[in-house]
Amino acid sequence: MHVQEWLDTVPAAAVYAVVGLVIGLESLGIPLPGEIVLVSAALLSSQHAGINPVVLGVCATVGAVVGDSIGYAIGRKGGRPLLAWLGKKFPKHFSEGHIATAERSFEKWGMWAVFFGRFVALLRIFAGPLAGVLHMPYWRFLVANVLGGICWAGGTTAVIYYVGVVAESWLKKFSWLGLVAAVLFGLGSMLVLKRRAKKAQSGAQSETEEPKPVPAAE
Repeated sequence: MHVQEWLDTVPAAAVYAVVGLVIGLESLGIPLPGEIVLVSAALLSSQHAGINPVVLGVCATVGAVVGDSIGYAIGRKGGRPLLAWLGKKFPKHFSEGHIATAERSFEKWGMWAVFFGRFVALLRIFAGPLAGVLHMPYWRFLVANVLGGICWAGGTTAVIYYVGVVAESWLKKFSWLGLVAAVLFGLGSMLVLKRRAKKAQSGAQSETEEPKPVPAAE
């Protein structure tokens, strides 16, 4: 079942909890579709009066910040053996190549890698644990973590919500325009077909007419 259809079958409180939990687990380092769940829930909130987009954005932000912080603590305690273990368990997401790419990003950008990593699927999973493994000062990590969580989770919720509201309003107007266009198209097609049929009929009649005999030359 589609994510949005499934979310539509559960109470609003469960939607908030699912969004916060999935995003928190993804931020912690577990490969889950946090962005898909957030976008689906935000779009649902634009069509469902029972789901408050503000509460949804807050839950998503809290899940992102808390999950990243737990991932940081686990990474700091587990160190590189943790990355090796994750590589065996999730080779698709924690391969040596992916880890090397994330490390280069951290070495080059520092705390900005944590902030902008929130907007990149690969770094979103790595940010917390890898920052802990590399012993980034926690205060720097926390600042980037909070700002990134607010901008990504809150911003995504707001954008998708307003896009959904505008799209729904536009589609309602478009339904009337589509009906008028369909009627005009049908009338135009009928006139064109009638004209072509009339031409084809007149052409067939001219071909069936017998040619007049030509008088012999004297």
